[in-house]
Amino acid sequence: MGKMSKAQILTRAREVVRREADAVAALGDQLGDSLVPVLARVLNCKGHILVTGTGTSHAMALRLAHLLACVGRPAVYVNAADGLHGGSGAITDKDVLFVISKGGRSAEINQLADIAKKRGATVIAQTEQPDSPLGRMADAVYHVQAVGDVDPYGMVATGSSLVNGAADDVLCVLLLEMTGYSKAEFGSTHPGGAVGRRIAEEGKR
Repeated sequence: MGKMSKAQILTRAREVVRREADAVAALGDQLGDSLVPVLARVLNCKGHILVTGTGTSHAMALRLAHLLACVGRPAVYVNAADGLHGGSGAITDKDVLFVISKGGRSAEINQLADIAKKRGATVIAQTEQPDSPLGRMADAVYHVQAVGDVDPYGMVATGSSLVNGAADDVLCVLLLEMTGYSKAEFGSTHPGGAVGRRIAEEGKR
């Protein structure tokens, strides 16, 4: 077990969970003026919500795109690198480009955002750095910051990815409730798996 005893491993494991839980809980106090404009732009999008990110933000962007689709928003993940090799031609002035970027300084992300702006799309930045190049370029900034030393070395995005995921959950739950998206509508797009079967069985009652 390396240089740690079983007791030390369990103690450290519980400390990690508590620290990450505290970081997610702290998000509630952060939610403020930045949330409502972001929510409004997603809610009023007439085209597609194109979600992108790199590194760990790539995984969070995939998650957000899926959850937005689950609550009735026409969302898809886009790869920023592919966007710079012709894929950005799919962006229209009816779309929202939703960018998740911790520092707001990733070159390929910002170049894609610039192209989206020039094509008339709305750009939303979910970032810790509103004053970053991405933040300054965005039409709306969702300011999300993981507090404390929740990430190892301040770089490995463990706890901060959970904070960003929770922030995205806030958007999705609010969208679900504000649009009145029903369980029946959800069932029509999610007929597969245990969830789909449960909804179908409930519909027969």
